[in-house]
Amino acid sequence: MEPQLLTHAYQGGMYALPPLPYPADALEPYLDEATLLLHHDKHHAAYVMGANDAAETLLRVAQGDLPPSVVPTATLNLAFNVSGHILHTLYWENLAPPPQHTPYGELSVALDATFSTYDGFIRVFRSAAMSIQGSGWAVLGLEPVSRRMVVCAVNKHQDALIPGFKPLLVCDVWEHAYYLRYQNRRAAYLDAFFALINWEVVASRFRSYCHGYA
Repeated sequence: MEPQLLTHAYQGGMYALPPLPYPADALEPYLDEATLLLHHDKHHAAYVMGANDAAETLLRVAQGDLPPSVVPTATLNLAFNVSGHILHTLYWENLAPPPQHTPYGELSVALDATFSTYDGFIRVFRSAAMSIQGSGWAVLGLEPVSRRMVVCAVNKHQDALIPGFKPLLVCDVWEHAYYLRYQNRRAAYLDAFFALINWEVVASRFRSYCHGYA
């Protein structure tokens, strides 16, 4: 079972922008409508366009229409834009209007096994999000060797991710995610983010990826 929106992120042989899974004003007062529309319709859409452009460039090299000298830049652009597209798609999906339940069941057991308590997880995740200099993401996921949860502080969209890492919860800390409402107050934005986490979706990803890990 794949995350719901991620199945709509590639259609007809091209990367595609899924619609928001809720009205743009549904996350008020935590995230405002203007921010969501700008974030989704402009920023996320730009990553989709960039991903398709980079993929097309590599195809044209393979067909002999462009010189191989463009490949290094195209592969960097593909990694940046596809990663941005995937993370944004997951981000929209793991948010929902409040009130939200805290984790329970297998997900709660796994969080406690790694972070001692739910509050311990919040402490680590928040610290990772606050530590990012400039643009990036805080991501909770499953590390493929130990199959345990880890938190990554991701620079840009693609740097500092573990190969084979399976994302469970992602938080965008690029300034475009919060600046209209919170200006430079990233900590206040994180408070809002924690109030909006859709733990049912996170639990669904957990079950999909770990097949009963606890």
